[in-house]
Amino acid sequence: MANTTIPQSLKMSAASAAEMGETYKYLHATPELSMQEHKTADYLAKRLEDLGLEVFRCGGTGVVGVLRNGEGPVIGMRADTDGLPVLEDTGLDYASTATGSLDDGTEVPTMHACGHDTHMATALKTAELYAGATDAWAGTVVFVLQPGEETAAGARAMVEDGLWDKAPKPEIMFGQHVMNGLTGTVSLLGGAAMTTADSFKVTVFGQGSHGSMPEHSIDPIVLGASMVLRLQTIVSRQVAPQSAAVLTIGSFHAGLKENVIPDRAVFTINVRTFEPEVRDIVLTSIRRIIAAEAEASGAPEPLIEDISNFPPLYNDPAETEKLAEEFRAEFGEERVLQGSPVMGSEDFGALAAAIGVPSVFWFFGGNDAKTLAAGHPPANHSPFFAPVMEPTLSTGVEAAVRALYSKLGK
Repeated sequence: MANTTIPQSLKMSAASAAEMGETYKYLHATPELSMQEHKTADYLAKRLEDLGLEVFRCGGTGVVGVLRNGEGPVIGMRADTDGLPVLEDTGLDYASTATGSLDDGTEVPTMHACGHDTHMATALKTAELYAGATDAWAGTVVFVLQPGEETAAGARAMVEDGLWDKAPKPEIMFGQHVMNGLTGTVSLLGGAAMTTADSFKVTVFGQGSHGSMPEHSIDPIVLGASMVLRLQTIVSRQVAPQSAAVLTIGSFHAGLKENVIPDRAVFTINVRTFEPEVRDIVLTSIRRIIAAEAEASGAPEPLIEDISNFPPLYNDPAETEKLAEEFRAEFGEERVLQGSPVMGSEDFGALAAAIGVPSVFWFFGGNDAKTLAAGHPPANHSPFFAPVMEPTLSTGVEAAVRALYSKLGK
């Protein structure tokens, strides 16, 4: 199939690409937080229904569109839909001014700082092309427009809500993500491509007192600081140098006044690992160190609560190599890059793992050469993250179209 030319009916015209740009601008300006993507879901469902797809909701704010075209393979294509609590600072005329509410009710600015607007726009265009070119392919495409990727809640919610009981089960799942590489290029890697990620909230309990009478306290700030420092030794002293692991303390909160020793402190931990054995070492060590430091200070046992868990993202090696050949045929050798393992995380893998089928996830670049040459381009989750629209969007569509056609083409 790699030498097959994509039919003209599956290619975008200039007008079609321009229309996709307007879709992208709308989605960029109207982000919603994880598992709160109600207006986004309404918009996506309407667009897919207008194309003639069978559409249903799943996992709360998830949307599934099934495009059937006779006998043939069933292939899944996923795009994520949620934004982030980030104040946009791109200066774009279509920049987001939207706000959302965190779980505790705090109102925060909201931005598509991870490029999910790009993923939705390219998925909608891919669905449009396939819906309009039924003479060029045969089979079924299941478009999974998944909420809550940023919190690792969305894929799990859709699976638990019966995604694969309601939709045809695919023989393979495809997915893609825009990154801050060179626009017009794609990159992919077989095997372990992204890490497992575990996040925790730790509440350290102490005993409050006046700042002038520390002898009557168990200071949770000092205790928490000891934990933070000791936790940093896990990667450096308990994980083999040949293995990869990252442990980050992303927040630490305690106290309200300089002369009051508080009765508790709260901090959060994020852990990223590739290997299950390394993950076990790190997670076990975290609990041991936290408990031991509390005991050493005569403090009550701390409370450790799960925040999120991202599954590993594993690209089937054989299917990845097949797709790389397809991409080389589509884009040319120079535009298809050998990927490297990414310490970021994704819940995409849970969709395929739930039914035991392979999956392949690739990246496409979003920065022009001038931006890259200047050094340190804004990365995903930055308030300055703003992929150039073209050829970024077109590359995403061409990659998705090619991936699907490699399985569905006549």
